[in-house]
Amino acid sequence: MAKPDSALLTRKASLPLSWETLLVVILIASLAAGRVLSPVFLTGDNLGNVLADLSEVALMAMPMTLIIVAAEIDLSVASVLGVSSALMGVFWHMGLPMPLVIALVLAAGALAGLVNGLVIVRLNLPSLAVTIGTLAFFRGLAYVLLGDRAIADFPPAFTAFGMNTLGGTFIPLPFLIVAACAVAFTLLLQATVFGRSLYAIGANTTAALFSGIAVAKLKIRLFVLSGAMSALAGVVYTLRFTSARGDNGEGFELSVIAAVLFGGVSIFGGRGSMYGVLLSLLIVGVLKNALTLADVSSETLTIVTGALLLASVLIPNLAARWRMVRERRALARSA
Repeated sequence: MAKPDSALLTRKASLPLSWETLLVVILIASLAAGRVLSPVFLTGDNLGNVLADLSEVALMAMPMTLIIVAAEIDLSVASVLGVSSALMGVFWHMGLPMPLVIALVLAAGALAGLVNGLVIVRLNLPSLAVTIGTLAFFRGLAYVLLGDRAIADFPPAFTAFGMNTLGGTFIPLPFLIVAACAVAFTLLLQATVFGRSLYAIGANTTAALFSGIAVAKLKIRLFVLSGAMSALAGVVYTLRFTSARGDNGEGFELSVIAAVLFGGVSIFGGRGSMYGVLLSLLIVGVLKNALTLADVSSETLTIVTGALLLASVLIPNLAARWRMVRERRALARSA
């Protein structure tokens, strides 16, 4: 009897359930659990709250996905949100028209990202260390701008956008921005040369350089994009809660990174998809909302976020080791 083809055995041994498929299962289970925890969970109003509450995290998580795929990280995103919110209040109190205020805030966010990118790339410093520093710097700057004050006299026409829904449905208007960005970022990562270059950089930076990829320029652009998107998240957050404060978005960086890593993006770069991150964002939003409806404390919600971070690192590594063991056994049987 002919021996089975070893390559075929290897392929069969390395075909586990895809991470995205597993996330779909987890999302369905989370929705079911939410329905059990609270009878109002699946109502339109509450689902609208889920979508609204994940808006800012989603806006920051999409560029973060690109950055981590390229084997870097940006821990300053929530602080850029905070300083953007503070700048929004300051510019409005200066008497500037709101469209100009928003444009200046987005430009300031892009500038903050440019500072991160230039320091990391030009000085060849680790992004983890640099963005820990700018996390503190930008948050401190937000407090310098506003102190303990809150500015809440924004024009109703703009705050209505942050609070209203689409045509009487449960879909909040800010989520339209999230949906548009989700389409754009998915295409950017999954269907362009730019996206393929990020995977190449994350997998092997030296090889990417020798293949002609402008690694330094691409990384700087990533951080500029992250800063601009974090500023956009600051605008959305300020309009949703009708208040500019220096502490807006404090601690959001943990939720952003948890969503990206739980979405299947490797912390070491070179692997992951935007589809997984979008599913992960929905799971995180559903779980937090369900636990809040069940009167779970904020401390427990933080524990859940930390558990997701641990799971996102441990499960893929354990799965990879399991695949290696299966492949070796399959090859041994075919020898």
